[in-house]
Amino acid sequence: MKNIEKNTSPIGLIGMIHLQAMPGTPKNKLNPAQIIEHAIHEAAIYQKHGIHSLMIENMHDVPYLKSEAPPEVIALMAIIGHELKRRFPITLGIQLLAGANIEALAVACSADLDFIRAEGFVFGHLADEGYMDSCAGKLLRYRKQMGAEKVAIYTDVKKKHSSHSITSDTSIVETAKAAAFFLSDGIIVTGTSTGMEPLLEEVKAVKESVNLPIIIGSGITKNNLSTFAPFADGFIVGSAFKRNSKWFNELDEIAIEGFMKSFSGLNTYK
Repeated sequence: MKNIEKNTSPIGLIGMIHLQAMPGTPKNKLNPAQIIEHAIHEAAIYQKHGIHSLMIENMHDVPYLKSEAPPEVIALMAIIGHELKRRFPITLGIQLLAGANIEALAVACSADLDFIRAEGFVFGHLADEGYMDSCAGKLLRYRKQMGAEKVAIYTDVKKKHSSHSITSDTSIVETAKAAAFFLSDGIIVTGTSTGMEPLLEEVKAVKESVNLPIIIGSGITKNNLSTFAPFADGFIVGSAFKRNSKWFNELDEIAIEGFMKSFSGLNTYK
């Protein structure tokens, strides 16, 4: 791939496509064609409601492998990414659980995706899967080797579903500063788990400390959107778009409509 400039367009709203359980994982029930079609179906719903930036994630692949993904999952996610980009005029990203950031970047390169979400970019932490080491050095060198500087790398700090006792003497602000120093393209702030909003004070502090886009990575709803909007450049939204606000349920078009009504009222993103 040739080197080109990074995508610096506004981040705004990113809708989550939680892919159905992949081949070989404990909860898998669908064949690859069915998994692809389900992703296309959800992308079409998002497009219908004016959401043109999406992210695919292998969320149903529990329990996750630590810092790796098997070849059958990598291959299928690349196919899904390619199909979505081919069919829809979208900005598309990927997160590959758990912490399989090199593999996510490989998929992004193969499928011409726009960004990845990377956990464990700086410092280490204890996750459900075990100890996650930092990856910035290897990840950015791989991006350079692939000539894929156009693929943005948005990075979690003090990530959800993790224990940060090892770095308890390092604040979220200092973690964000370290990520910026290590050339992150955007900082993701989350609550403690999926569907939980972050602390507003932490979001404000991170926003004031680094000159990078700040993305809220969990817990955003139509009710708290206006509270966080002045301090965020983007939102990754999944649970709020699902039936009963549960990430593992199907998309709920009424919920999407309600959210988009609130989002369209924000002057910040017009």
